[in-house]
Amino acid sequence: MSAQEHNPLEGVPVPANAPAHGESIRIERPEPGLMRLVLDPPHRSLAVFDVPMLLDLDAAIAEVENEGSLRGLVISGADPLTFAGGADLEAIGKLKTPEAVGRYIAFGQALFQRIHKLSRSGGGTVMVVAAIGGPVPGGACEIALACDRIVMTRDDRSRIGLPEVKLGIVPGWGGCARLPRRVGVPAALGVIVPGKLVRARAALKMGMIDRVTPAEYLERVGADIAMGREKCARKTRGKWSWLIDKNPIALAVIERQAAKGILKATGGHYPAASIALDLVLRSPRQYLADALTEERRVNSTLATNPITKALIGIYEMTEFAKGLAKDHQGNKVEPFGRGAVVGAGIMGGAIASLMAERGMSMRLRDLSRDALDDAVRDHQGEVNKKRKRRHLKNHKANAAIDRLEVTTGPEGFGKCEIVIEAVAEVMKVKHIVLGEFAELLGPNAILATNTSSLSVAEMAQSLPNPGRVVGMHFFNPVRRMPLVEIVRGPQTTDETVRRIARLALDLGKTPVVVRDVPGFLVNRLLAPYLDEAVCLLEDGASPERVDRAMKQFGMPMGPFELLDEVGLDIAGHAGESMHRGYGERMTANKFLKPLVRSGDLGKKTGAGIFRYESGKKGRPKAAGLNPRLPSPNSTRAVSLSHNDIVDRLILAMVNEGARAMEERVAASPSELDLATIFGMGFAPFRGGLLAYADSRGPAKIVERLKRIATSPGVVSRPGGPERFDSAPLLLEVAEAGGTFHAS
Repeated sequence: MSAQEHNPLEGVPVPANAPAHGESIRIERPEPGLMRLVLDPPHRSLAVFDVPMLLDLDAAIAEVENEGSLRGLVISGADPLTFAGGADLEAIGKLKTPEAVGRYIAFGQALFQRIHKLSRSGGGTVMVVAAIGGPVPGGACEIALACDRIVMTRDDRSRIGLPEVKLGIVPGWGGCARLPRRVGVPAALGVIVPGKLVRARAALKMGMIDRVTPAEYLERVGADIAMGREKCARKTRGKWSWLIDKNPIALAVIERQAAKGILKATGGHYPAASIALDLVLRSPRQYLADALTEERRVNSTLATNPITKALIGIYEMTEFAKGLAKDHQGNKVEPFGRGAVVGAGIMGGAIASLMAERGMSMRLRDLSRDALDDAVRDHQGEVNKKRKRRHLKNHKANAAIDRLEVTTGPEGFGKCEIVIEAVAEVMKVKHIVLGEFAELLGPNAILATNTSSLSVAEMAQSLPNPGRVVGMHFFNPVRRMPLVEIVRGPQTTDETVRRIARLALDLGKTPVVVRDVPGFLVNRLLAPYLDEAVCLLEDGASPERVDRAMKQFGMPMGPFELLDEVGLDIAGHAGESMHRGYGERMTANKFLKPLVRSGDLGKKTGAGIFRYESGKKGRPKAAGLNPRLPSPNSTRAVSLSHNDIVDRLILAMVNEGARAMEERVAASPSELDLATIFGMGFAPFRGGLLAYADSRGPAKIVERLKRIATSPGVVSRPGGPERFDSAPLLLEVAEAGGTFHAS
C-alpha cells in the first residue's frame, strides 16, 4: 500500500494551500541511466519538508527503487540557488505529544535512509548526488548528507548547516549521526552546537561538501559525477577518525571544553545544545541505526517542551515580519538604490556605513569635518574586518568603501530616494534638517528620522507630502542590534512603511511597526524596568545581586550593566521624557543624579554604577562598584528574595506592555514579543514579554502586582504605586481566565 493511501503522517498538520499528491517533486530522466528528483512545490517559494513534500518524496523514492537500469541519481532544487529548507516548523509547533513528533521524525529518517541505501556509500548501486545552492539548512542539509556526494554552487548566498539547536531541538533526520562521520567530531560540534550555516568554500575545506561549482554549471556537474564522467573524491578522516572521533580520552577532553562553552553561552536555559553535544560525541562509535534512534528519542521530548515552542514561535514571528515589505499581491516592494544620512555621530555614521556595505550609494552629511573623518575611518575599519575574515571578497569590500561619500554641504542629494536624519534629539533641529531635505530631495523621497523619543507626527507638520515621513529607530550598536522600530505617524502611508520594512530587511534587521507614542515601544517598556532597578538600589539592594538575578532570568545583561552601557545621562533624559509622556507611573528615580553631576556617566567615562578598566583589545570591563555611588537611603530591599527582585522589574514591564497593547502601539502581542526579544534581549526561551505573562498566568500576575503595590517603600515613594496598578487590559484578560495571545 502506498504512503498516500494509508498516510503514515496522519495527525501532522498540513498546509492550508497544500497541492495535490505528486506536485511537490518533479521526476526527470535527462539521459538513459540517470534520474533527477527536483524539489519544487507549487505552494512554497522554497521547498520545506512538510506533509505533501514527504509523501511525494516517498512515492518518488519508490519509483527510483523500481528503476532497474539506474546508474545515477541527482537530487536538486528548482534552480541552482534554490534547494530546500528544513522541516515544517509550523507543523512541529502544533504537535502536542512526543508520540506525534516521533512519528514525523521517524518518517523523514526512513526516507533519507532509503536514499542512503540506494547510494554506493550505503551499499547500493546508484551514485547519488545532491546538487545544491542558496541556503541549505536543517532537513535540506540532512538529505544531502544521505547522498554519496554533495556539489554546491560557488555563491555568497550558498550556506549549509544544521541550525536546529537555535530552535530548541537537535538535528533529527541524521544530522547528528552523519555529520560527525563525514567531518569528524570537532568540526561537527562547531556546526551543530552553535547552529551555524557554513559558506560553500569553508564547507568544502572541512569536507562537509565535496565540490563547488559556478551556479550555471551545477546541473551538468551533478549529472557528470552521478554518471561517472567526472571524478569527485570524498574527503576522508583517515587516522584522525581513530585518534579523535573514536578515542574516549580525546572525546572526554572535547566534551569538557565544549560543555563549559555551552554553559557560558546558554546560561543553562537551552538544553538542546548539551543534548546535541552528547549525540555528536557518541555517534561515530554507534551503528547508524542506533544513532538515528537516539535523535528521534531526544527530539520527541524536546519538540514538545515550552522552550522549543517559544523559539519556534519567534522564528515564525520573524518570518511574518518579512511580509511587511510586500504589497497586497505578495510581491516585495522595490529596494532603495541611493540614500543619505544627516548626522555623522555614532548612530548616523553606523547607519550610513551599514547601508553602504549592503549595496546602497550613500551620502553622509555633517557640519563637522572631524565627525565625518571619524565616520569614514570607522566605515573602512568595519568593512576591512569583514575582508580580513573573508566575509567580503576584495572587490566587494572596495566597492562598499567607495559607496560612502561624505560632505559638509547640501550638494548632491537630488537623486537620493531616502534621507535618515540622526542629529541631536531636539525637535527644532530636526524640523530644520527635514525641512531642508524636503526641498533638496524629490517629492516622493522618504524622510525618515532615527529619533528614539520625539514625535514623528510633530516632525511631519508643515512638511510637504507628510505621508512620506516615518520613524526608523535603530538601536545602539547599530550593527549588532537586530531590531528596527518603524514608527508610523498618523499620516504615514502604507507604501512608506513597506519601503522602510524592505530597507530594514535588506540591512539584516527585523522590522516591527509601532505607533507614534512617547518612547515608542521598546524604550517605553524599558523605562519602568530600569527605574525599578534604581529604586531597589536606593533601598539597599546590591547592584551585583540585581544584575545576577536578571541574567539568571535570561536577560543578556543586568539592568545596572545596561544603564552604564547606555549612559546615565542618556537614561536620565529618557526617564524625564517618559515622565512627561505618561505621568506619575513613569516618575523617574533621582538617586543617581549625583553621579551624573560628577561626570560618572557609565562605560564611556570609565565609571558609572560600576568602575571600568581596560580589558581585552582595550574594551572596558567592570572592576567593582564605583566608590562614588551614593549610599542607600534604606535597607528595605536587602531582605528581598530572588523572585521578589525579578517580579519588581519584569512585572513592571508586563504591566506597561499591557497598557501598550491597549493603545495598539504594536499590532499584536506577538509583534510586541518580537520587539522585546530583538530590541532589549528579553529571554528568547521565554517567548517574549507577553508570552512570559501568559505562561505565568495573567490572574496570578494581577495578584502579585497588588502585593507589590502595597509593599513598604512602593506606597510612599514619589509616583506611588501607580506603576503596579494593573492595566485595564491585564485585568480584563485575568478576569476572563484567558491569555494575551488568545484574546
